[in-house]
Amino acid sequence: MGNITVAVLGAQNYSSGIGKKGTSTDITLYDIKKGTATVTLIEPTRYPERLAPLFYACSLATKALIIVDELNSQFGEQLVMLQCCGIQSGYFILRNNIPKEKIEPLLKGTSLEKFEFIQDDPNQLREKLIAQAAEQNPPESQNGTVPVDHAFNVKGVGVVVLGIVVSGSVHKHDTLNVLPYSKTSQIRSIQKHDDESETANLGDRVGLALKNIVVEDLDRGVVLTNDPSIKTSNKLQTQATLVKYWQTPIKEGMVMHIGHWTQFITAKVETASEAEDFRKPNLTLSLEKPLAYHPGDTAVLMYLEGAKLRVAGTVLLAQ
Repeated sequence: MGNITVAVLGAQNYSSGIGKKGTSTDITLYDIKKGTATVTLIEPTRYPERLAPLFYACSLATKALIIVDELNSQFGEQLVMLQCCGIQSGYFILRNNIPKEKIEPLLKGTSLEKFEFIQDDPNQLREKLIAQAAEQNPPESQNGTVPVDHAFNVKGVGVVVLGIVVSGSVHKHDTLNVLPYSKTSQIRSIQKHDDESETANLGDRVGLALKNIVVEDLDRGVVLTNDPSIKTSNKLQTQATLVKYWQTPIKEGMVMHIGHWTQFITAKVETASEAEDFRKPNLTLSLEKPLAYHPGDTAVLMYLEGAKLRVAGTVLLAQ
C-alpha cells in the first residue's frame, strides 16, 4: 500500500473537513491515514496573489480535487496549470448551482477530460481516496529522488526535510547528492506519516532526518538524489509548447519562470525562434540557478507579469 498526493484547489481550507492539518506555509498539507494507506492533500494557501503555490501543489500531485464556486480567470488558470503539470486523474465538485455542462467544453481535448464530477460529501471522498491509496504498490528500487518542499531543525533529531519521492526509492543510511550544490548528505532516518520506515518508494510523502548537512543548504527546490541519470543545468536550449490561451509570442529578453518538482527558477529568454507557429518556439533560457531534472522531463513555463493567465506552457528538458 502506498500514498497518493492530491492538489485541492478552488476553496481554501476545504481539506480540513477531510484530513488532519500538517505543515502550513504558502502551501498547506493535510494527511489522511488508514492502516498503511495514506493520502496527502496540498492546498495553495497563498494563491492567487502568488502563482508559485499553485505550481507547487499541482507539480507534487498525481490527482486533483477542484471545488468550483464560480467560473472566473482563477478557475481557468488552475485548469491550465493542472494540464501543464500532466495531471490526468481527479474530481470536480460543483457548487452554487453551476452545471457540469458549463465545465465540460473547457475540458475537451485536455488531460482533465476524464475527471469525475462528484457530490460535495467529504466522508465519501475520504473513503474514495483511501481506497485508491490502498491500491498503490510501487516497486522498490535502488536509487531515488526527493525534491525538498520544507526543511527545519528538530530538537534532539537535527536537520529534517519534507518531500515526496518522485522517482525510485530511498533507504535509511543512503548517501544522497544535494543538488544543485556540490554537497552530499546521509539519511539518518525515514518517517512516512509519522511512522518510522527503512524505505520510501515512489509517491511516498516522507520526512528525512539527515546527517552532514545544515538546514541553510536545504531550501525549497533542493533535490536529494542518488540517481546518476539526474542532470543539472543553468542554461536550457529547448522547444516550448504554449497553451492555446496564450496570445503573444515569447520574445528575447522576457523574464519568465521555470517550474519543475519543487524548483521555481527565474529564467531569462536569451533567444526565441521566429517559428511559423508561435506556440512552438525554440528557446534558449538562462536560469538564475541550475535546474535538476531527468532528461526527457517537461517543466512548466510561467510569466508572472501575465494579466489573466500566468501559465504560458511547457518546455522539454532534453539531455
